[in-house]
Amino acid sequence: MRIQADLHVHTVASGHAFSTVAEIAREARSRGLRAVGLADHGPALPGGPHLYHFSALRFLPRVMDGVRILRGVEANPVNARGDLDLPDPLLARLDFAIVGFHEGCGLKASTPRKNTRVLIAAMAHPRVRILGHPGNPAFPVDVRALVVAARDRGVALEINNASFVNARKGSLETCHAIAAEAARVGAMVCLSSDAHVAQQVGEVTEAWQVASAAGVRPEQVVNRTWDTLVRFLELDPAEFETRPGAYR
Repeated sequence: MRIQADLHVHTVASGHAFSTVAEIAREARSRGLRAVGLADHGPALPGGPHLYHFSALRFLPRVMDGVRILRGVEANPVNARGDLDLPDPLLARLDFAIVGFHEGCGLKASTPRKNTRVLIAAMAHPRVRILGHPGNPAFPVDVRALVVAARDRGVALEINNASFVNARKGSLETCHAIAAEAARVGAMVCLSSDAHVAQQVGEVTEAWQVASAAGVRPEQVVNRTWDTLVRFLELDPAEFETRPGAYR
């Protein structure tokens, strides 16, 4: 599986990542990607960007080094109602939001039932299109209930490559279960690098191994091509056409 778009990429704005947007775009081009999604952390994460960062994303060109630049966020649920750490007016300006649990963001881990309720509530927001690393062992979930809810709401379940390499140790079992349930019920899946340095962009080898071993089919992967991503996120492809004066 070679994806054409990596939707979970962090820049220096996240406070604990190491590459600029320009560096990410150059690396993405060298790896044959057609698009990257900038998903810097929401402001609830310690060291994360302030709110104005997400408003200022409008200054980024839509194409850099021939790679389409999508504006997103990895948002955090901050309470049991599933409210996010980015207000609705800012979320409405973005192309997509990933929602995932992180420690230190004001919401403590709870039972699988309660954690699942929070994520299902967060999915009610129209910009939430991806559940980020839902196999995180620090925040256990009810796998079947979460996968069915994601399917019914048209939200993709992320299989996060970093979870098998350098983050969230112990994720494999739950991630495999989520992928297997997604395969069984026909839910959508997003393969992501969760890159924190440019050289990780587009790296989803381990993620696809887990997903395919669980029975996920290529046609379930929303970011496998630019065209499938355009349909999934309901983007206007004309907005991402290379124009004279665009960064190349």
